[in-house]
Amino acid sequence: MVIRKVETDKKQYLDLLLLADEQEDMIDRYLERGTMYVLEDDGVKAECVVTDEGDGILELKNIAVEPDFQGRGYGKALVDFLIRTYRGQYTVLQVGTGDSPATIPFYQSCGFRRHHLVKNFFTDHYDHPIYECGIPLVDMVYLQREI
Repeated sequence: MVIRKVETDKKQYLDLLLLADEQEDMIDRYLERGTMYVLEDDGVKAECVVTDEGDGILELKNIAVEPDFQGRGYGKALVDFLIRTYRGQYTVLQVGTGDSPATIPFYQSCGFRRHHLVKNFFTDHYDHPIYECGIPLVDMVYLQREI
């Protein structure tokens, strides 16, 4: 398993990015200003994008694992990599995600704790309803962990 930084042509991973954020214009808001990593294990299995949000906060804007390889530790490996890579440069790793039982437990298993809620985020910022496991997403939950 190798994790490498992607410096150019980040959109070549658009299909994977869209697994975690299904509206391309939302991805466009952070992709070029963010730092992207891909995890390869006999091919690309996962990716993530992080951004500097100021005040010592590094935000995980997008993390996705190929569907056939979910549940095998690739997502956690990326989070662990980010913590090791950015320790000493940032104090907090933050992630915003839908308030869904499909994603919150993953982040909690990686040491994240609920921080705050942004009401109506998905209805206010996306041009169509967003669903996760058949549940409509409305609010964005921010979780944080120390680095």
